[in-house]
Amino acid sequence: MLRYDNLKSAVQRILRGSQREETARFIAFRSHWGYAAEFCNPARGNEKGGVEGEGGFFRRNHLVPVPVARDYAHLNELLLEASKKDEERVVGDRQVSVGAAMAAEREHLLPLAKEGFDLAAVRFPEVNSSGCARVLTNFYSVPLAVGTEVQAKIHAAYVEIWHQGKCLARHERCFGRQQKVLDLDHYLEVLEKKPGALAGSTALEQWRAQGRWPASYDRYWEVLQQRQGKQAGTRAMIEILLLGQQHGAMRLREAIEEALKLGCSDAAAIQYLLTADQLQKKKPEVVELGALISYERPQPTMEAYDQLLRQAPAGEVIQ
Repeated sequence: MLRYDNLKSAVQRILRGSQREETARFIAFRSHWGYAAEFCNPARGNEKGGVEGEGGFFRRNHLVPVPVARDYAHLNELLLEASKKDEERVVGDRQVSVGAAMAAEREHLLPLAKEGFDLAAVRFPEVNSSGCARVLTNFYSVPLAVGTEVQAKIHAAYVEIWHQGKCLARHERCFGRQQKVLDLDHYLEVLEKKPGALAGSTALEQWRAQGRWPASYDRYWEVLQQRQGKQAGTRAMIEILLLGQQHGAMRLREAIEEALKLGCSDAAAIQYLLTADQLQKKKPEVVELGALISYERPQPTMEAYDQLLRQAPAGEVIQ
């Protein structure tokens, strides 16, 4: 039995007394891990005073000042390190530390389920005319045709768009309202037919803001336009960006910067630089000759034939 506050992700509606209408996702969650839930009365923090006190202690000691982290993964690492450090603490006048008490309690718990549980909330939106799927209050791009129904998995920090068992898009979750979160990769095939729309596209603007469009891309794009013309040069730049979907953004950036140094200015040069390492033939492995001794045979000679010729009578032709 675990006691909860009336969080919206677990409680859909508060009924009379201690009865609650739980969300389907929360029922699936606690059923998977095999425990029952009990809920506190609204606005009665004293019913879970121990939890409130421990939460305040952790906040004051490990979250003040606010920790500096690179991303959510790094923040989780810092919190895990702080939690392990907290296991050495002794609460009040107890005789054992937090970690020792936790180890003793673990012996009385049921074993965990072998498989994990996906905590994501699931929605089934359709792709609109802008190539986006509406998830909660925002729109996320996806490389699918208009009207296609997709599966959106909503996690705490990101949103995934799935279709036919494949994850086709993964975006950082937006907590605003009526915002568009776009990935330029999802629009390249359309922009290839309308290259003039690339320069002013919202997807390109977001890539620039996220640091995914380095200055070398603009320099190479300008070189392509000077050599091939504005429209043809932009189409060539889009072809180059499509190569990045196959080889990765890091390798594409390295190839573009190398092409700028060499003075190359076309998509074929970038493709060659991306695949140059695959064109180099590997040296054959050295074979140990000692293993081939069993196959050795004497070299053929013509001595027996010469002897036959010497024994033949004069004028007779040997067949």
